[in-house]
Amino acid sequence: MKNSSFKLALIISFGFTSFIFSQNKEIPLWDKIPGSIPAVDYKEEFRLDTQGTITGIRKVTEPTLKVFLADNNNSKNAAVIICPGGAYSLLSHEKEGDKVAAWFKSIGISAFVLKYRLPSDLIMKDKTVGPLQDALEAIRKLRRHAQEWNLDPAKIGVIGFSAGGHLASTLSTHYNDKVYNSKDNISARPDFSLLIYPVISMEDSITHKGSKENFLGKNASSAMIGNYSNEKQVDSNTPKTFLVHATDDKAVPVENSINYYLALKRHQVPVEMHLYENGGHGFGLGVQGTNKSWPEACEKWLISNGFIPKPEGYVFSYFKGNGEDGLHLASSEDGYKWETLKKDASFLTPQVGKDKLMRDPCVIKGGDGMYHMVWTVSWTDKGIGYASSKDLIHWSKQEFIPVMAHEKNARNTWAPEITYDENSKKYLIYWASTIDGKFTETQSSEEKGYNHRIYYTTTKDFKKFKKTKLLYEPGFNVIDASIVKDEKGYIMYLKDETKVPVQKNLKIATSKNLEGPYSKAGEPITGKYWAEGPTATQINGEWVVYFDKYTQKKYGAVKQTSKGWEDISEQISFPQGTRHGTIIKVSADVIEALKKE
Repeated sequence: MKNSSFKLALIISFGFTSFIFSQNKEIPLWDKIPGSIPAVDYKEEFRLDTQGTITGIRKVTEPTLKVFLADNNNSKNAAVIICPGGAYSLLSHEKEGDKVAAWFKSIGISAFVLKYRLPSDLIMKDKTVGPLQDALEAIRKLRRHAQEWNLDPAKIGVIGFSAGGHLASTLSTHYNDKVYNSKDNISARPDFSLLIYPVISMEDSITHKGSKENFLGKNASSAMIGNYSNEKQVDSNTPKTFLVHATDDKAVPVENSINYYLALKRHQVPVEMHLYENGGHGFGLGVQGTNKSWPEACEKWLISNGFIPKPEGYVFSYFKGNGEDGLHLASSEDGYKWETLKKDASFLTPQVGKDKLMRDPCVIKGGDGMYHMVWTVSWTDKGIGYASSKDLIHWSKQEFIPVMAHEKNARNTWAPEITYDENSKKYLIYWASTIDGKFTETQSSEEKGYNHRIYYTTTKDFKKFKKTKLLYEPGFNVIDASIVKDEKGYIMYLKDETKVPVQKNLKIATSKNLEGPYSKAGEPITGKYWAEGPTATQINGEWVVYFDKYTQKKYGAVKQTSKGWEDISEQISFPQGTRHGTIIKVSADVIEALKKE
């Protein structure tokens, strides 16, 4: 019997551990709920919308945390406890809970939706401290499990909406209250608080009467009202705060936020407040007009206060003219508007190859954390250029890699690119070459007789290279291949160089393996203009392919949508005179360093 009990305990323990670390699962907040009163008939109830979806929870008896861990490799993420609103009679856990958590997760913050007990004399010995007990324990639980959940214990904050904002501001001003016996001495002070159309005060002139009555009862003493009017409880140790409110809020007057802001200001606590002309109450992440912008403003505030790192930006490597002066770089925050770096001066002067050019520069970040670049050194050479860098500013000695030297009839090596294979830890280097006498079925007198196919080699260290092989033979003159990885495999963007009948467009081929074989090229993804030099990246989860509209002397782009490829050329802006290269994502620190050059 003892052995059976032991096995059962192990199973329960294991199951609970698995439960804790599952994404979006609810985990119990307490081992034993403090100050609770057993009430058999007091059970959770749900508010449903017309579709039958649960949008709110009433009569909470078992407080929980719903887990939304950030999807990144950061070992110390910021985290936030989310307190949904609902006048202390309901938890609006969908609009002001799960949806908000998903947004935090998308910007790299781990979020925990708190299902806190709503004040009730039926299940609490003191209903005025029940919600605070849950909020205090939630902060402590996150710090207690910081290592397992990859959290930074010094970056644990709270966000609250409406009455949930009152709970969040209570936590921010009453974090030292001894309202239960904690099993350790872990601090319950939030490192920041985000208050969205919050109830702050219990004073009749500005409070939300429903929240006040549900929380304190109908006959609250003046002492109790003063104690939970949190604008009066602010001191110099109150966490830095971000406030959002609509001026036309008829449920919770905007003065709640204004008075809290002024109290923080008086005590020299860092604070930022956004007051919108309209929006009313309960707009969640924003529903109309200017109040839709508060999440973006909040993200910028979190970045500026060091709670989350600056988002990655984009760097574009390109050449100008014939590539004589070398490597040029531009940067962008959103992938749409691009600005030159170093006043459009060259970052690296070409030194190798027959003509010492630096055309078609392709830069990637490798598995070793280094930036690796290859480029076209000449119109007629049988090799390519290579250099590496830690920061895109200081470059290694340039090398000439004779990738087609073994082919007597090779005429050129154009537009080399690199793709890194994380599985094999190898770099695939590929380019377009014409070998006289090969693929005669597509030979043409047009284009000076050039008739390209895509060739490749692989390397692990850029010192030793495998024998050059044919990578892609689509049955037409092809150049400018660029390969990216997605969840299904590999996508090759390529240029159909056929002039008669005219193509000069971009197409796609796919493969499950980086080294192929690749599928037949699909239909053009670009319009009725000549395009070349594709480079692709994902922006907000959508593939965007940029290309050189070389006959029009400007850049274009297409975006992949559920309905196909959408031309967004009119939405992008590139520096004048840019010729094609590669776009990569880089850290904000890298861009800041480049801007200082």
